[in-house]
Amino acid sequence: MVTTDDVRRLALSLPRTEEHLIRDRVKFRIGKIVYLALSRDETELGFAFPKEERAALVAAEPAKFFMPRESDLRFNWAEARMAALDLQELTELVTEAWRMVVPARVARDHPAPAAPPPPAPSLSELRASAEVFNGFAAVDRSWLALREETAPGLDLSVAGHRAALHRWLNSWGCRIRYPREGEPDLFGAGIAAWWGRHPLPQAPLSRLTPREISRFARAYEELAALPIGRRSLGPTAASKALYALRPDSVMPWDAAIADRLYGVRDGAAFARHLETGRTWARAALAEGGGMDERTLCADIGRAGVSLAKILDEHLYLTITYAAGRQGPGRSGG
Repeated sequence: MVTTDDVRRLALSLPRTEEHLIRDRVKFRIGKIVYLALSRDETELGFAFPKEERAALVAAEPAKFFMPRESDLRFNWAEARMAALDLQELTELVTEAWRMVVPARVARDHPAPAAPPPPAPSLSELRASAEVFNGFAAVDRSWLALREETAPGLDLSVAGHRAALHRWLNSWGCRIRYPREGEPDLFGAGIAAWWGRHPLPQAPLSRLTPREISRFARAYEELAALPIGRRSLGPTAASKALYALRPDSVMPWDAAIADRLYGVRDGAAFARHLETGRTWARAALAEGGGMDERTLCADIGRAGVSLAKILDEHLYLTITYAAGRQGPGRSGG
């Protein structure tokens, strides 16, 4: 469910938008053209929408969308029930309504705003996700093998550790090519040089400072662009490598999660992802009533993994897996 504040934040982020109270109704307009209007009780949202497409919209989701009153049928306009919308849908509706009423050059120069992140999951939601995740076959086997092989900690200045990370990333679907005999190890050489340039913070996710998040974002951006042959390492593999290096600090992502929450997978989006994770981790610890992180993770049902990983698993199940992808692996670089 979305709120009037969500509508206001999105609308006022768009160039030329003004808010007005007209006959006890909050409306947003460009000049004299209204493109959003809330009902007096703020439970319904009217929005600019092509009238030739309106019937199909309403027919497809009648519980969410409905026709405007008869006097407004001649306008490019449709109505939605606020309680039925999520933040991503609201972002798309507001942005597309705005694009209908501004000059084309203004619309071209302004990217769509990112939807705000979902609210922090409750401990009961995290426990439910943990129960599902624990049901996947051998879900922690490759991670435990990596930890054992690189104990007491992953150090990319060690060739064996670089090779172990390569195998672990590929076990989770990253498809990083292994060098043939006599070929240079582009992954190993590149990630070793990257490691020397990026001393990474050690703080747990809940205690990361803005400066530490910025350091992770810079390290992520360079790592994602790391050449490994005909392509770069890529954003999914980069986030997972950072998690492997700092499992208490980094909530990784895959393509589905990043695209759903941020629309892009650049360094700025990764910083926002860590900020979201930090907020969620603090909320979980607060709800836990003073339990330390290790105890909380055991209470949730995922003893031996970090809170950052538990939050990632919840996102995976509610976004990636829910969209029809099978198993706990993440594909793509």
